[in-house]
Amino acid sequence: MKILVLGGTRFFGIPMVEQLLQDGHEVTIATRGRAQDSFGDRVSRMTLDRTNPDSLKQALAGKHYDVVIDKIAYCSNDIKILMEVLDCDKYIYMSSTAVYDPKHINTVEEDFDGSKKELIWCNRPDFPYDEIKRQAECALSQVYPDKNWVAVRYPFVIGRNDYTERLRFYVEHVMKGMPMYIDNIDSQMGFINSDEAGKFMAFLVDKDFNGPINGCSEGTISIREIISYVEEKTGCKAVLSEDGDETPYNGEVEYSINTEKAAKLGFRFSVLKDYIFDLLDFYIGA
Repeated sequence: MKILVLGGTRFFGIPMVEQLLQDGHEVTIATRGRAQDSFGDRVSRMTLDRTNPDSLKQALAGKHYDVVIDKIAYCSNDIKILMEVLDCDKYIYMSSTAVYDPKHINTVEEDFDGSKKELIWCNRPDFPYDEIKRQAECALSQVYPDKNWVAVRYPFVIGRNDYTERLRFYVEHVMKGMPMYIDNIDSQMGFINSDEAGKFMAFLVDKDFNGPINGCSEGTISIREIISYVEEKTGCKAVLSEDGDETPYNGEVEYSINTEKAAKLGFRFSVLKDYIFDLLDFYIGA
C-alpha cells in the first residue's frame, strides 16, 4: 500500500514506520524537514508545514494515497485544512483518551461520540489539549464522515525515548530527594508501551474498521506503586509535600481503558506490569 505519514520521525512514530516498512508498504514521511531519521532510502520524504493550508495544498496536490496516518493534527482546523486537499482511501488520526470526560474504570469508545458534541472550528491555542482533541474528532464525525477515518485513542505513551520525560520525572525526584506534590497517588491509571503504540497504528492500515478505537496496555498501576518500586530499588525516599514540584500526571482520575475492539481485530496489547518495571530500571540506571 502507498502510505503517507504526517510526522513519524520520533518516539512511537519510529516503530510505526519500521513496522509499515517490514509489512512491505511504500512509505512517504512528511515533516517540516528539520528532524533527522534513520530510515535511509527505505522511505520517501516530503517537506511541508502541517499548519499551513498553502503548504499542504502545494505538497499534496495531484497525489493519492491508500492510507494517510496523521500523528500531528490537534484541533478541528488542523483536520479541515488537510481534508480540503487530501486524496486518500483511509485516514488514521492520532487522537487521545483525553477526549473522555472523564475517563473511568473500563472506559469504552462509546463514552465519547464526536457526532453529538457541538463542533467549534478552533486552532491549537484556543482550548486546553483535551478539548482541541475532542474538536478534531467532532470535525471528522460531523463534516468528514465519508473519509473512512480512524481515530486512535491512547493514554500516556511511555518508553525509553519518551521526550516528554513524564515518567522519568518521578524516578529522578525520588533519587534526588526533590519534593513532589502528587494529588492522585493511589489512582490506578493506564499506559501504553511506545513500541506497541507505533505497531498498532501500522496494524490498522489494512483492517476493515473505521471510527474511534482505544489502544492501551493491559492492567493499570498507581503512582504509589511506581514510587515504592523506585524507593526499594534505590534505597532513596520520596519527599512528598504540598509545596513540592507539581507532578506530570496530577489531575488524572482513576481509570482503565477497554481494548476489546482492538482484540476483535486481532491485536493484543502487552500487560503493563510485565514491562513498566524494566522501564523504571532503565531510568534508574540512566
